[in-house]
Amino acid sequence: MKRALIIGLALLLTLSGCATTTGPKETIGTGLGALGGGLLGAQVGSGSGRLWATGIGVLAGAFLGNQIGESLDRADRHEMERTTQRALEHNPTDTSAAWTNPDTGNYGSVTPTRTYYASNKPCREYTQSVTIGGQQETVVGNACRETDGTWRVVR
Repeated sequence: MKRALIIGLALLLTLSGCATTTGPKETIGTGLGALGGGLLGAQVGSGSGRLWATGIGVLAGAFLGNQIGESLDRADRHEMERTTQRALEHNPTDTSAAWTNPDTGNYGSVTPTRTYYASNKPCREYTQSVTIGGQQETVVGNACRETDGTWRVVR
């Protein structure tokens, strides 16, 4: 059983190296899902089939755990994107718009800092601040208004 779990965890580590943007919730969900799936798979199989069942359990559990973790972060991203669109469209320069997700405790703000035109499109430079798990990150970006009225980040 130990051998099956070690091989399953090695598979998980190999696949997790392919991930490029994983947040803490996805990482925790993936790890817990893989552990639970591996343990369940080890109970189902027997002989050499146990190794396969454990590996499949690790992979299936990792996938499901990652999806659960990602869906939790999706609400934060949705609030941030909605607030950014609204601030770029309506806020005067140097006037912030804030968002918060009471379920996660994460929050942030968007502040347009300059308006200009590029290729006959209105564009805005902005500062975006996000606090996740008590850690604040700030980025500066540029976005231009598309013909459909949405703002697309250009840098």
